Amino acid sequence: MNASAGHHARFGIDPTTMVYASGIRKSYGNLDVLKGVDLVVPTGSVACIIGPSGSGKSTFLRCINHLEEINGGLMLVDGDFVGYRLERDRLYELPPAAICERRADIGMVFQQFNLFPHMTVLENLVEAPVRVRGEPVKDATARALVLLERVGLAEKRAAYPRQLSGGQQQRVAIARALAMNPKVLLFDEPTSALDPELVGEVLEVMKDLALGGITMVVVTHEIGFAREVADQLVFMDGGVVVEAGDPVEITTNPRSPRTREFLARVL
Repeated sequence: MNASAGHHARFGIDPTTMVYASGIRKSYGNLDVLKGVDLVVPTGSVACIIGPSGSGKSTFLRCINHLEEINGGLMLVDGDFVGYRLERDRLYELPPAAICERRADIGMVFQQFNLFPHMTVLENLVEAPVRVRGEPVKDATARALVLLERVGLAEKRAAYPRQLSGGQQQRVAIARALAMNPKVLLFDEPTSALDPELVGEVLEVMKDLALGGITMVVVTHEIGFAREVADQLVFMDGGVVVEAGDPVEITTNPRSPRTREFLARVL
C-alpha cells in the first residue's frame, strides 16, 4: 500500500491515519454482528478493544485485513482499501492474489498461534518473506534472527513448535508477523489461550513493540495492559462502539453505564 497514492484526501481523512473505519457493518444472514463501527487509529499509536464475548470485537479486527468482507461502510489501511479497488466511485472486489499482496502489509497474531508444525521456528519466520515478498533467503534469515533475539527466543531457532510452551509459541507468532515488515499489527486476544503464568512474557513483548512505535490494534481482555499501553481504549458491545477515548479516563470514570457495568465485572 502506498500512502502517497492513497485516498486520504478523497475521503477527508487525516494523512497521519493508519486505520480508518467508518460505519462498518457486517452480517451473517439475519444476524447483524457489526452495526456501524467507527474507529480511527493514527500511525504509530496503539488501540485496545475490549468488551464482552459476542460484541463483535474479533469480527471487526478481521474486517481490517479483509479476512471478513464488510457489508457496508468504509475501511482503509494506510489510505487504501485492502480487498477492493475504487473505480469511478464504485468498489470492486480484488482477485485473491491482489488481496494477499495488500494483506501482506497487515500483520495478524491469532489466539491459537497458527505456526506451521512441520517447520522450525526459524523456518516459520522466513517462509512468508521469501514466498510472498520474494526476498532472498539470506536477507530473510538475517532479519528473522534479529526478531527472534528481540522476542527472547534466539536459542529456539532450530526448535519445532511442539517443543515450545504456549507463551514461546505466541512470541514466535509475533516475530513471524513482524518478519513481513507490516505497517500495522493486529492482535486477536493473543493471551487468551495461554496459562496464566505465561501471559506476562507475551505482554512484555507487546509493550516493547508499542514503545517502538509500531501501529497496533489489540483485541484483549487484559485491562491492565490496555490501560498501561494503549493510546485509546475502545469498548464495544452489541456490534457498536459504546465508548472510546483515553484508557485511564475510561477505566476510572466511564461515561456510559454499560461500560461501567462491564468494567465492574472484569476489574
